[in-house]
Amino acid sequence: IFFFLPGLGFCYSIIQGPTNATVLAGSEARFNCTVSLDWVILIWLSNGSPVLTVTSAQGPVLGPSDRFTSQNYTSSNGFTLELIIHNTQLSDSGKIECSIQQFGESRFAFLSVQVNGSLFIKNSTLTVKENQTVEIVCEALGWAPAPDITWMANDSFIDKSSYVTQESQGSNGLHNALSILTLTPTDTEILTCLADIEALPNPQNATVAVIFDNSSI
Repeated sequence: IFFFLPGLGFCYSIIQGPTNATVLAGSEARFNCTVSLDWVILIWLSNGSPVLTVTSAQGPVLGPSDRFTSQNYTSSNGFTLELIIHNTQLSDSGKIECSIQQFGESRFAFLSVQVNGSLFIKNSTLTVKENQTVEIVCEALGWAPAPDITWMANDSFIDKSSYVTQESQGSNGLHNALSILTLTPTDTEILTCLADIEALPNPQNATVAVIFDNSSI
């Protein structure tokens, strides 16, 4: 949607553009664009396609999807328009741009939408004998991007040389990871597999209790 308003002899500008954001799929993403007080029309674009037009006279003009809405705030030095993307999807990732069409001025930022998948270790407990080497398998399914996998024994991180992680991508564009920890326990301990992506406030985790049995056979 483009507007042409004849007779606009004054000039106004974008004071501050949006900043990059990383969010989990299904949550909200918010972007601010602050313009001078004499603004008339601002258009928000997602990956080059207009998703919301806001006019000073009428406010938001309905765009192609009701997932895109707007709020605004006035201060002494400018007018801030906030784009809210509801129920974010992987396809929303990319360039978010606020544009003042009449003067060809725009500012942009990037949105990264990430997916928090599942994480599990098949066995919740495992009993081992003295000098027995075991492999613990942790599986992460349906993530975007592929998660960073680490392991802990009780409350200490395990050296990365003790495990191998393989990643694969499914036909749906989501990522899977399989991490295999190899160790020879000498005591009972709690092993924790952690999967992390930037949008998660805390890593997701799965645990297994390894019971050390030193009784004679």
